[in-house]
Amino acid sequence: MTETATATRGLTSAEVAERRADGRVNDFVAPTSRSIGSILRANVLTLFNAIVIGCFGVLLVLGRWQDALFGFAAISNALIGTIQEFRAKSALDKLALLDAPNARVWRDGELSEIRVVDVVLDEALELRAGDQVPADGLVAEASRLQVDESMLTGESEPVDKGPGDRVLSGSVVVAGRGTAVVDRVGADSFANKLASEAKRFSLIASELRGSIDRVLKWITWIIGPMALLVLNSQMVAQGGWAAAIESGRWQEAGVGTMASVIAMIPLGLVLMTSIAFAVGAVKLSGHKVLVQELPAVEVLARVDLICLDKTGTITTGDIRFDEAHPVSEVDGWQAVLAWNGAADDANATTQCLVTAYPVDDALPVAERIPFSSARKWSAVSFGGTPSMPTAGTWVLAAPEMVFDETSDRWGVIERAGELAASGRRTLVLAHTVVALDADDVEHERFRGDLVPVVLLTFREEVRPDAKETLEYFAEQGVAVRIISGDNPETVAAIARDVGLDVPHGVDARTLPTDVDELATVLAEHSVFGRVTPDQKKNIVVALKKAGHTVAMTGDGVNDALAIKEADIGIAMESGSAATKAVSRLVLLDGRFSRLPGVVAEGRQVIANIERVSMLFLTKTAYAVSLALVFGILLLEFPLLPRQFSVTDGLTIGIPAFFLALLPNAQKYVPGFLWRALSFSIPAGLIVAVCLTTLSLYGRNTGIDQSEVRTATTIVLGLIGIAVLAGLSWPFTIKKVLIVIGMLVGLAVVLYVPLSAQFFEFVPLSEPLIVMGSIIAGVGIVLVTILRIVHTIVLRRRAARHAPAPLV
Repeated sequence: MTETATATRGLTSAEVAERRADGRVNDFVAPTSRSIGSILRANVLTLFNAIVIGCFGVLLVLGRWQDALFGFAAISNALIGTIQEFRAKSALDKLALLDAPNARVWRDGELSEIRVVDVVLDEALELRAGDQVPADGLVAEASRLQVDESMLTGESEPVDKGPGDRVLSGSVVVAGRGTAVVDRVGADSFANKLASEAKRFSLIASELRGSIDRVLKWITWIIGPMALLVLNSQMVAQGGWAAAIESGRWQEAGVGTMASVIAMIPLGLVLMTSIAFAVGAVKLSGHKVLVQELPAVEVLARVDLICLDKTGTITTGDIRFDEAHPVSEVDGWQAVLAWNGAADDANATTQCLVTAYPVDDALPVAERIPFSSARKWSAVSFGGTPSMPTAGTWVLAAPEMVFDETSDRWGVIERAGELAASGRRTLVLAHTVVALDADDVEHERFRGDLVPVVLLTFREEVRPDAKETLEYFAEQGVAVRIISGDNPETVAAIARDVGLDVPHGVDARTLPTDVDELATVLAEHSVFGRVTPDQKKNIVVALKKAGHTVAMTGDGVNDALAIKEADIGIAMESGSAATKAVSRLVLLDGRFSRLPGVVAEGRQVIANIERVSMLFLTKTAYAVSLALVFGILLLEFPLLPRQFSVTDGLTIGIPAFFLALLPNAQKYVPGFLWRALSFSIPAGLIVAVCLTTLSLYGRNTGIDQSEVRTATTIVLGLIGIAVLAGLSWPFTIKKVLIVIGMLVGLAVVLYVPLSAQFFEFVPLSEPLIVMGSIIAGVGIVLVTILRIVHTIVLRRRAARHAPAPLV
C-alpha cells in the first residue's frame, strides 16, 4: 500500500499507529492566549501597587490603622483589572472553529466513526451531507459533493467539489457525498491556523485607560524623589533627624510623608473608570448587547469608520423570492417552479419559491439532473400529467450559463444584467421540447433549442433596521466600508438599497497588497466584494494606519481575523463561535439598530469619566505641589492621611461615583488627556498656594498644628467642592443635590463629636477662622474663573480643529 490512503480501503491499523506515534494527528492543543501568571504580574506585581501597599504596611507598623484606609482602593483596582483580563483570556481559550464531535473514516477497508482528534495524516474521510470537515484534505471521490465554505471564505454560495479539489477544516457538506484524503492535521489545518492567529491576546485600545495609565506612570516615577524630599522636611520640622529619632517623633514625620505620597496617587480614578464601564455594560445587557471587555463601550463612541460584512449584518442571510418576469408563453411553468421549490434537495434560493408557488399536484419525474454550483443549472423532465401538458425538459439556471450572444435572441442576458444591477439574484426557467434520457443524465447535458420562459429574481433579506442605523452613523460623521465575499456589484446594489451612494463595487482581487496603496483605494471606494479573510484583516490594518478608529462587524469565521484586528469588533449572536470569542461586543438579538444605543452609552462614559478625572487629577496636582513646596520650605505637612481621606471622599470619591453615572450626550472629541490636565494642573496650583499660605500663617503666628490641620481640611474641602461645582456645569437638579450633599457632609464630619475625634478635628481660634475664610474665598473665586476660561478655550480649540467629515 502507498503512503497515501486509498479512497476504497483507507489506512491500516498499523499505519494509523505509526502516524499517531510520530505525532501526525489532529489532536491540536492551541497555546493559551495568556498565562494566569502573566495576568497576575501585570495587575498585582506593579510598581504602583508596591508603593501603595508599602505605605499601607508602614502605617500599620506605626499603629496608625486609621490612616491606612486607602489600601482597600488599591486592592479593588488590582482585583478588577485581574478579573477583566482573565475573562478576556477565557473567551479566547474557548475559541474553536471545529465543533464536530466525530468523523467517518475508512480503516482496514471498513467505515468507522472516530473522534475528530483521532484523525491522522493520510486518513480517508467519508463526507456526507451535514458533516463538518474535521481536517484539510484533497477529494479522491465525489458524487455531487457540495461544501459550504461561507464561514471561512465569505462566499455565500455552496462550492462543488470534485476529485483533486481541496476541502477545508471547518467547512460543512451541504449536498452529495465524497471521500477526501487528509493532508493537513492539527496546527497545520486551515481552521486551527485561523483560530491560533485570532487567539493572540490583546486588550482593547482605550484612550481613557491609556491616558490614565500614562498619568499613573508619570506619578509612579516622581513619587520616590518626592517622598524623600518630604521625609527630610518632616524630620527637620520635628527638630532634626537626630532629635526626631531620639524623641520618637520620627513616627509623626513618617505619617506626614505617607500622607503626601498617598495624596499624589489618584487611587479612585481607575476604580471609578472601571465602575463606569461596568455600569454601562450592565445597561447595555438590558438592550441585548453583551459587552465582553468593559472599555468597548468607550471605544465605539470614538469610532470614525465602521466596516460591515454584508451577510449577517446588513442582510439577514436569508433569500426571498422577489418577482417573476415572463419572457415567452409556455404553459406549465408555475407548476415547475412549485416542484423546484418543494424538491428534497432544494437549496436556499429555490426553497423560497414555495410561498409564491405552492404545490397543487405532485409531478412524476422521468429524469433529472440536480443543481450544481459549478455549472449553475438543473434540469428535469416530467412524465405525463394533466397539470403538466407541456412535455420536454425544464432547465432552471443562471442566465449566462445557458444563453450566450448567439442564442439569446430574447435579450435575456441583457435583461438579467439590469435586474442583477439592482441587487437581485437572477435565474431563468427555460424549456426545450427534447426530454432527458439516461445518457443525458450521465453526461449532465440537455438537448434541443432552449427557450426562456420566465426570469426569476430573488433578494437577500435586508435587515429592517439597517438603513436607519446607517443614517445615524452618517449624521454622526462615521464613515462606512462594506466588505464581503460576494459579487461586488451585488454588494453595491444592496448598499444602495440601504441608502448608501455607491455607483459600483470594487473586486478585491484587484486590490494592492501594499498597506499605503490599499489605504488610498479605501479612501476612494466604499464597497468591496470577493474579499478573502486575510484581505479583510489587511483592510482594517490599512484603515488604522491611515489614522481611523475602526469598528468591524460580522458573523462568519472569515470575519474573525478582521474583527480581532479592529479597534472594536462586533459580532452577531447568530455568528460562529470563533467570531463571537474575539469580538468585544455581541448583539444578542442580531439587531443592527442596537449600535446607536451603544454609541450613546459610550459617549456618556467618556464625557463623565473626563469630568471625574479632572477631580482626581486636580488632587494629584495639588498633592505634588504641596510635597514640593513643603519639602523645600521644610514645613510640617498640613494634613493627616485620614484627613486627606475626608476631603477625598467629599470632594472627589462620593460625587465622582454619581457624576460618572449621570446622562451625558456630549459628542466625543479627541484629546482627553490634554483637556483634563489643562484644567487640573492650574486648579491644583491654586489649591496648593492657598494651603501653603494658610500653613505659613499658622506657623508664623504660633497656632497649634492640630488647629492648622483642621483649618486646612476645611479650606481644602470648600475649594474642592467649588471645583466639583464648576465641573458639574451645566447644573441639573441631581448635580445641585450632589454639591449640597457634599457641603452637608463636610459640616457633619467637622461637628459630630465621634467623627471629629476620629479625624482629630479641633475648634478654631478666631484669627484662624478669619484667615481661613479669606483664603477659601479667594481660592473659590480663582477656580471658578479658571473653569470659565477653560471652557471658552476648549470651545475655540474644538471649532478650530474640527475634522473634515469622512466620506
